[in-house]
Amino acid sequence: MSTSTARPADALRDGDTPAEAPPSAAARTVGGVAGWVDDRTGVAKPVGYLMKKVFPDHWSFMLGEIAMYSMIICLLTGAFLTFWFIPSAGHTVYDGSYVPLRGVEMSQAYASTLDISFDIKGGLIIRQIHHWAALLFIVALTVHMFRVFFTGAFRKPREINWVIGTVLALLAIIEGFAGYSLPDDLLSGTGIRAMAGFVQTSPVIGSYLVYGIFGGPFPGEMIIPRLYSAHILLLPAILVGLFTAHIGLVFVQKHTQFPGPGRTNENVVGFPVMPVYAAKAGGFFFIVFGVIALISALVQINPIWGYGPYDPSPVTAGSQPDWYMGFADGALRLLPGWLEISAFGYTFSPNIALGALVLLPLVYMVLGAYPFVERFVTKDDREHHLLDRPRNAPVRTGIGMAGITAYTVFMFAAGNDIMAIKLGMSINDITHFFRIGLFVLPPLVFWVTKRICLSLQRADRDTVLHGRETGTIIRTPDGKYFERHDTELTPAHWILVQHDAVAPYEIEADVDDNGVSRRAGRSDRVRAALSRFYFADAVNPVTPAELAAAHHDGHADEAIEASAAGGARAIEAQEEGAGRY
Repeated sequence: MSTSTARPADALRDGDTPAEAPPSAAARTVGGVAGWVDDRTGVAKPVGYLMKKVFPDHWSFMLGEIAMYSMIICLLTGAFLTFWFIPSAGHTVYDGSYVPLRGVEMSQAYASTLDISFDIKGGLIIRQIHHWAALLFIVALTVHMFRVFFTGAFRKPREINWVIGTVLALLAIIEGFAGYSLPDDLLSGTGIRAMAGFVQTSPVIGSYLVYGIFGGPFPGEMIIPRLYSAHILLLPAILVGLFTAHIGLVFVQKHTQFPGPGRTNENVVGFPVMPVYAAKAGGFFFIVFGVIALISALVQINPIWGYGPYDPSPVTAGSQPDWYMGFADGALRLLPGWLEISAFGYTFSPNIALGALVLLPLVYMVLGAYPFVERFVTKDDREHHLLDRPRNAPVRTGIGMAGITAYTVFMFAAGNDIMAIKLGMSINDITHFFRIGLFVLPPLVFWVTKRICLSLQRADRDTVLHGRETGTIIRTPDGKYFERHDTELTPAHWILVQHDAVAPYEIEADVDDNGVSRRAGRSDRVRAALSRFYFADAVNPVTPAELAAAHHDGHADEAIEASAAGGARAIEAQEEGAGRY
């Protein structure tokens, strides 16, 4: 019996290129459709660019994604709710499934919300998901802004994106209030009543504004349809447009990344959108959706049937605003009554207008302006794609913590009545405590935060200079003993020295053709004062000279001290005499 050794006709010789399988019919169809669309729109190049865009991989970047996904969930669930919600203040008599309210006269808005909750299949869980997603949207947006602020991600070229983010945060709060007010229950109606009072405190035009918003004296019949139009049409359109612009700028610009070996201002270390990042983002969306659905199924929120329909005469005892509006309510409670002024036959009430109408936009105006203030102080025109460690910007970190502290004081002040009842204390004493705390706690927290950051910077310097202990003891010819340390920089040590050195801006006297000194301009003096505030106590990273002097040979202590003392005066990172990050 013999075996054949002949090569089959379809086998390959060495060096032959294997034939590729032809594309399937489905792939040819998709390719044909894509080609047809590209021929008419030219989207292939921009889409290809987006698909190859590299994004860094860090957990903190998910905060912005959570905000975006929460907004998408709000849009989806909100579209479901619009099928049955009736935005009308017209009166009706309830005859639905919730027995305790049968026969009660109420608005059609409240009755339709009860129907959604008790008579529409899945209506209650959708309402709960919508409300929880809205809260998570504002939470994620706020924490995302914290991450951007404390890491300096708002610096050039991202100032516009920071301003867009602040406008998004402000509109998200207004959108939340509008949606919260639509059911027309006793709690939300109390909030609308408070809003009417706030608007009336506007100097000169307050009464006219209330008539324009409510279509007559409070409560009127137009506020619910108008809030509904703003909530489902106007504000969502603006939010989606701003989010699109925000994400578009992220794609156009380099994505920020945390410092690390191989990461520079010229590259981005991470994964492309397709297929890695898209798969991760898609999976993360369903995780966020699942967590919100789980919370909504287990934790009740806004049970409007327990409050009853809105009636201007009663007020819900112990009613509190949602957390994102709490700081404005707290500001109202802390403002003293003696700010009310009567003059020329008119009464002006800034004690209400300052907290109700001025504080909210003022906070976000200050936030939006901060990148430009810091750029003015540092005179830094470079592009920044590497993020700061918060400890390396102690003043900025202190300012952020002081702002959070002030917000916290306002937030707790909004519950001064509840605290007085539960703790058996005087509401006046609690109010005085928060008033004092508003002026004492933020500066104290700023100082403590700054000192902690400077201490952490000094610890980083010591870690780099000290090196890794080897356990080897060396004796010098003159009888001294010291431990030899391994001073080679590891990737962990590199992060401790990668940031720029800083120094206060010094005004240099200009002279004219005759040698006469000119006085510094006002802007230069302001910049110098602010620069000293930012950088007077700066702890700069270890320089190569200091690292070389720190090789423990027993003769370098004086060199290290001299280098540290003179470092602030000889910083190579200065440009045109300005301190910079």
